Amino acid sequence: MIDLEPAARRIAVLAEGVTDDQLEAPTPCPEYAVRNILGHLLGLSVAFRDAGRKELGERTGIAPGTVLPDIDGDGNWRGELPKALDELAATWREPGAWEGMTQAGGVTFPAAEAGRVALDELVVHGWDLARATGQLYAPDTASLEASYAMLAAFADDRPAGGAFGPVVAVAAGAPLLDRVVGLSGRDPSWAVRRPL
Repeated sequence: MIDLEPAARRIAVLAEGVTDDQLEAPTPCPEYAVRNILGHLLGLSVAFRDAGRKELGERTGIAPGTVLPDIDGDGNWRGELPKALDELAATWREPGAWEGMTQAGGVTFPAAEAGRVALDELVVHGWDLARATGQLYAPDTASLEASYAMLAAFADDRPAGGAFGPVVAVAAGAPLLDRVVGLSGRDPSWAVRRPL
């Protein structure tokens, strides 16, 4: 079992720091603006919560990339996202969440693997959100180590067009967060380009 609560809490703090004028800002995910990252975080929190509860259905059956995730225009996401993150963390604190098989993103796989994927999604998209909105981001060491182990295990065997882009090489002595980001197919030096 891995505790998702520290990573979930960091996302909630980052989301609270997002201003309305940043919602259209670009992110390290080329096809996503900040609003789409927030929509993705909300959707994955609900889907992986349901996966942990073994409540399989429409929310766990939607494949990533099928629909561009988004938030509503009336600001409800500001209350919905922290609630979904809390429920996600609480669900995966239960030993039963890690047992048997489950489904997320339209894929059926071992629940223990689903829990690790959920954590990695929080860690990596937390970095995306922080970079896009100019906020500090310092995930806990246990979450980073779990993400690194998961991403490194299949770094050399990624299907074209999969969830992750090609690995971005970083120095062996780089901080663990930079190595996780590189393994996820992102450039750790990515920054929002401000107009001159």
